[in-house]
Amino acid sequence: MRTRRTPLLAVTGAALAALALTACNGGDGIKDEGASRSSATTATTAGDKGAATPTADTTKGSGSASGSTSGSASGSTSGSASGSSGSAKGSSSSGSSGSVKGSSGGGSSDPWDPKNRVLCNGSNTKVTAQPVPRPLNHMLITVKNTGSKYCDLTYYPVLRFDEMQWVPQAAEETHPQAVTTLAPGESGYAGVLLSAADGSGEGGTTGHKLTVAFQGKTPNSSGGASATPSLPAKGVYYDSSLKVTYWQQNADDALNW
Repeated sequence: MRTRRTPLLAVTGAALAALALTACNGGDGIKDEGASRSSATTATTAGDKGAATPTADTTKGSGSASGSTSGSASGSTSGSASGSSGSAKGSSSSGSSGSVKGSSGGGSSDPWDPKNRVLCNGSNTKVTAQPVPRPLNHMLITVKNTGSKYCDLTYYPVLRFDEMQWVPQAAEETHPQAVTTLAPGESGYAGVLLSAADGSGEGGTTGHKLTVAFQGKTPNSSGGASATPSLPAKGVYYDSSLKVTYWQQNADDALNW
């Protein structure tokens, strides 16, 4: 049996080559260079990956912020619009309805509203009759509204002393431009010329009782209850010159004619 042998020359040549290479590179030179290069490559690669990763994360973060901003803006706008719409709806329907209901239900204090005006008469006023020193032979009739509504004094008072059978005439020059209207608590006036200052009047007599009648919405129609104001104890002298003014808003207008 033949044994196979490796040529000594080949083995020796390989060993010599290895020893020579080791001597030239300090023993571990090849291995160290390889490790350094590998570490540098790995660090560089890792660094590149690290830079790339934050970039990707930043982009992702920006996307989240964008989404958040968009969502917030959208939600806020939508919510605000919805709230405004709701407020407007509530204001236009509930508010207006409430105002209309309040106006129709509560009534109006407007004195020109027919529902809030009545005729002045003896049932809703207090009437007084007082002779005055000036002008001479004059008397002032005062009517105070004691009711809760505005009342109208139409035309002029119809006067009657005792059982007098005739009706005193009104001084047409005292006709006001508008009906005298009294608010609750206010007063209206009429002046009375009792007798002629120069004595030209006829049938002079003294009256002890006075009845004041009120006219309605048309001349000489009844305006309701009459009044009987008190007269001085000695009575009031009058003659055929007896005349009255139309109802006035001011006492001076009722006397100075």
